Amino acid sequence: MLDHWYTRDCVKTGIPTSDIAAGMYALTSIQAALLRRYRTGMGATIDVSMFDATAEWLGYPMYLQMYQDRQVPRMGLAHTSIAPYDKYPTADGEILIGVQNDRGWRTLAEVLGMPELADDPRYATNVERVARREEVDKLVGDATSAYVSADLDDKLAAAGIPAARLRDLSGLIEHPQLSERDRWREVQTQAGPVRAIRPPMNFRDVELPMGPVPGLGQHTDAVLAGLGLTDEQVAGLREAGIVG
Repeated sequence: MLDHWYTRDCVKTGIPTSDIAAGMYALTSIQAALLRRYRTGMGATIDVSMFDATAEWLGYPMYLQMYQDRQVPRMGLAHTSIAPYDKYPTADGEILIGVQNDRGWRTLAEVLGMPELADDPRYATNVERVARREEVDKLVGDATSAYVSADLDDKLAAAGIPAARLRDLSGLIEHPQLSERDRWREVQTQAGPVRAIRPPMNFRDVELPMGPVPGLGQHTDAVLAGLGLTDEQVAGLREAGIVG
């Protein structure tokens, strides 16, 4: 039974976070169990819960609540304890900038043509910037608005400031890094060839296979035969409408 632990104003993540988290922990648990069996001969019983996996991924805000009695607010792309860290407008879109320390703030101020802010006591330390987050975000946003995203991204990268252009899914599909890293392959389907992205695991001596996508029911007979059913039994299942 699922617990009803939802809260007001929750926002659904764009991917099945809990499913992926549980799958990753299940995989690492299986790998650890296989390694233990190889070394000791002992097997293992594994139990991985989607709820437990999600709680583990929420460790940082959870411990903040436990030990500082502070609920992390929903802040979009902003960071609860760092400023400036958010998306900022540009002349043709938006860019994400994440200043990690006071040295980074000094560099950002210089890149954006505001070097006087580096030593301004109101903004010189991260503690002060977080306390004046709205002021800092406005200062940064007013400055970034004068730049085209690509040009600003290049300037920030050259200065060592963590930043990234914000893209929608079309932007991801056309991202030059996917082509540069040779991530696309053509896969056959019943409807014809389609582009598909390679698995993220890379082996230097072999490429993981991406075979054709099977049609509905294409492998039914082979799967049932693998389970030990005879041709007559499979035919009987088809006549009964149990398999198509």
